[in-house]
Amino acid sequence: SRIMKGVETQTEIYSRILDSAGDKPVVFRTLDIGGDKVLPYWRGHDEDNPAMGWRAIRIGLDRPALLRRQLRALLHAAAGRRLSIMFPMVSSVAEFEAAKDLLQREIDRERAFGDRLPSEMKVGAMLEVPALALQLPQLLPRCDFVSLGTNDLVQFLFAADRTNPRLARRYDVLSPAMLTFIRDIARQAAAHGTPLTACGEMAGHPLEALALIGCGLRRLSMAPQVVDQVKTMLRSLEVASLEANINQLLTLPDHSIREQLRSYATDRDIPI
Repeated sequence: SRIMKGVETQTEIYSRILDSAGDKPVVFRTLDIGGDKVLPYWRGHDEDNPAMGWRAIRIGLDRPALLRRQLRALLHAAAGRRLSIMFPMVSSVAEFEAAKDLLQREIDRERAFGDRLPSEMKVGAMLEVPALALQLPQLLPRCDFVSLGTNDLVQFLFAADRTNPRLARRYDVLSPAMLTFIRDIARQAAAHGTPLTACGEMAGHPLEALALIGCGLRRLSMAPQVVDQVKTMLRSLEVASLEANINQLLTLPDHSIREQLRSYATDRDIPI
């Protein structure tokens, strides 16, 4: 059938990824379309504000067969191996639980058919919507890891469309508001022992990565071509000093602390 062919094709792709990674960890994000992410085979609906519209996990929960096919393929590909799945654009714990329920249905289905399951499974949430941060006490006991989606997080935090050229430079990810928000999330995740990763463009710039480390992040996700730059910066850091400096700077009423952080790095010969 067409559905089974879709599952088989996905299974083959995911298997190749796991084979290539070997012992290295791989995190699979479930279908993340909508907003500025478009696919040629997916015809969505015209929306006045697509960034805050029908996208990512919202589509998956409204079209559960679509999400379940992907989850089924992931389970097949990871049979006997470790599997990490992340649900994107989660806005509430209820959405996360609904997505986990669909995953559990697929796990139960595999068991009923006697198929081999992953040897270890971890399930996480992408925190891109500020509302979810207000439910961290309820979310953290229910998930294995959290990833900060900094690209969407900054536009939702400031109610500023990141694709609008008039607003592109109006708000800075190194603003006290954004960094305080991130620091508070990092503190809660650390207190609960939940791994927290920064994803998106922010982690791939040395100065921004420095700020994330100062806010308590210890896991950064970035494009391969910028890894060496960020590593070089990290090797020059004194984390305790940086955190103390960040905490002081976050009390300022400034639009951004970019220049203060740049001066901090320059004074200490930290390459940025």
